[in-house]
Amino acid sequence: MSFIYTTAIRKIRKMTARKRVIQGGTSAGKTFGILPVLIDMAARTPRLEISVVSESIPHLRRGAMKDFLKIMQMTDRYIDSGWNRSLLTYTFVNGSYIEFFSADQEGKLRGARRNVLYINEANNIPFEAYHQLSIRTSAEIFIDYNPTAEFWAHTEVLKDSDSELIVLNYLDNEALPDTIKADIESARERANNSAYWANWWRVYGLGEVGSLQGVVFNNWKQVESVPAAFRRRVYGLDWGFSNDPTAVVEVTVINETDVYLRQVMYEKGLINLDISNRLQHLKTSEIIADSAEPKSIEELRRYGFRIRPTVKGPDSVRAGIAKMQGLNLYVTNDSIDLIRELRSYSWQVDKAGKTTNEPEDANNHAIDAARYAIMEAVKARSGTYAIA
Repeated sequence: MSFIYTTAIRKIRKMTARKRVIQGGTSAGKTFGILPVLIDMAARTPRLEISVVSESIPHLRRGAMKDFLKIMQMTDRYIDSGWNRSLLTYTFVNGSYIEFFSADQEGKLRGARRNVLYINEANNIPFEAYHQLSIRTSAEIFIDYNPTAEFWAHTEVLKDSDSELIVLNYLDNEALPDTIKADIESARERANNSAYWANWWRVYGLGEVGSLQGVVFNNWKQVESVPAAFRRRVYGLDWGFSNDPTAVVEVTVINETDVYLRQVMYEKGLINLDISNRLQHLKTSEIIADSAEPKSIEELRRYGFRIRPTVKGPDSVRAGIAKMQGLNLYVTNDSIDLIRELRSYSWQVDKAGKTTNEPEDANNHAIDAARYAIMEAVKARSGTYAIA
């Protein structure tokens, strides 16, 4: 794969203010545009100190850090001895370095100073974390995000005289495969008949500020890990293949109200043998799968798994959602796709703009997997929740 100098990179390079706010839709090339600029800064300026910050280390590993290493290799700049895998820091031959750390590392926020700061997907980071980092940054600050709703970049940063904004969308990224471009543009047609897709197209297609409306779950928060002591552990599995991912979520019940969720798998293109190979460590565990694929369930059972179908009664989706809403949900930081879904999963909106009691059939693969397991692990009795 060769490196493509995109329109997004050109637009970012033209920015001159100290605080450079890069707003953009999905696949707009924000991260792949900012990182080459930072790499060039580090290579050209000796002893430059650059920090790349996101909400969690797993988020960095899946996103900005992975892209950084890819760009370094694509441009033939990568030297293995420069990459410190423990400190997550790359040091250039001229003494400059680029470090990666998360906004939940309190010591890092109030610790060492730097020359350049890049906050990746800033709308997932509290303003106080940004503020602590910014006051310890002597030169440029790059901020990027998907504009799902107005947040501190709009209300705090852009009102400063030393800030500027650019808006990118998928058309600014010439490296984008045609297949992904077609998927994005398919939302434009759906937007004509759906308030949900109209908002999606505005945010992720055009890169314009949208509005968070009718999010299904607000009873969850992120945690570092799952407690060692628990009452019951069950795994939920939602089938996928070409268009949708196969999702597996670990559901750990602590007590009547507290349930921990951890993403185990979220991947497209898997046949049942692939799923079996990836889940060997779960062979003795309870797995509750979507009942829509009985052949797949039977095949995994023949591979030796303790798997059975979920029971789908009348209105099972809304019943499962109601059960999940009655719990305190804790989601591990490394559950990247599940977190993304929880932030986006919304109720449908009618033509009058009113929220309905029907969820959108989108952003729900890991959520569905969690729902199957929760319906098994947590039983409703007399209007209350009790552990099965």
